[in-house]
Amino acid sequence: MISTILELSLALLLIFLALFDVFQTVVVPRWTSRRWRIAPHLINILWRFWLYVAARLRKQHRRDDWLGTFAPLCVILILLAWISTLICGYGLIIYNLRDHVSESPTTFGGCCYIAGASLLTIGYGDFVPATGLMRFVFLSAGAAGLATFALVISWLFTLYQSFARRESLVLTLDGRAGSPPSGVMLLQTYAALDMTGELHPTFASWELWTADMLDSHLAFPLLPFFRSSHDNQSWISAMGAVLDAATLVISTVEDAPRNEKLALGSAHMMYRLGCHAVVDLSNYFRVRLPPKLREYKQGAAHPGVENHEWLAARRALQKAGYTLKPSDESWHDFSEKRAAYAWQLNNLAKLFAASPTQWIGDRTTLPYLQPHPHQEKVLEEEVTPKQ
Repeated sequence: MISTILELSLALLLIFLALFDVFQTVVVPRWTSRRWRIAPHLINILWRFWLYVAARLRKQHRRDDWLGTFAPLCVILILLAWISTLICGYGLIIYNLRDHVSESPTTFGGCCYIAGASLLTIGYGDFVPATGLMRFVFLSAGAAGLATFALVISWLFTLYQSFARRESLVLTLDGRAGSPPSGVMLLQTYAALDMTGELHPTFASWELWTADMLDSHLAFPLLPFFRSSHDNQSWISAMGAVLDAATLVISTVEDAPRNEKLALGSAHMMYRLGCHAVVDLSNYFRVRLPPKLREYKQGAAHPGVENHEWLAARRALQKAGYTLKPSDESWHDFSEKRAAYAWQLNNLAKLFAASPTQWIGDRTTLPYLQPHPHQEKVLEEEVTPKQ
């Protein structure tokens, strides 16, 4: 008697966990807790395995192909996990109430077969419920299976619609900010084409894109793992490039853009929403700063960019035609503003295995030389000519 009660309790728990996870993953359009969830833990475990295999693939195109299969395959595996959990749950119920089924099965496997046939609405008719209680079990199993498949199909359409909407603007950065994208290159391109007056609509468009991205990626946490269909492009790198461009306009550039006030205002709006998006995504995916880097919160701001890299960026912007603020003042302002999102952004890029860019992601693989200390002075003199 006690074992029957325990098995029925376990069966109800399995059914509840599966249906609860379907509801939270597909139906609820907001950030939800991971506790008592199947899909988030499955994604986390599988992604670690995917990264482990990707790290051992030598050719870049094979690595990208391997990582690109993760999210679509995860949709199928999550569906299989939900259906398998429901089959086990209903199989346990039928096993404990098997006397109420005509030609009652004698094994748990046979009861799972009945549960699977009901969930998939196959209905061979070889097993027929003999009482009202079993009829209810069979009908509820069929309803649960039908609802799960219907919701997953709608979820799949929503994922791909959000993916296409996300990628349409990301691809525009290929000609504007390079591949992979860079905030410095974005500003250089606009200056070279005499389009600095277009910085205002660009930042405004990316502000709307960031809001849409944040809403969809928190509502559907599998969506960030969908990779761009083009090499060296990534949604996290694209957002970081535009965010870096906005930070440079706020902290370093003086008055080059036409409609300067509009461009500066749009840059501020993009910066604020971009920081908000990075922090929210970092919190959901549990991205934390290393202890040695948390000191910036106590006032020692670290922008995730070395001073010589920033000086090289100043030199590039000055050559492009921008008027720049004084070096010391702008470095302090740049460091303070970029420190608000730098390390979270880098860790998100590493988490999603995005291609490293000028200032974002795992840049240990990029071929750049560390300058000698006296070179920083030379760079600064080149950027800020003597009066």
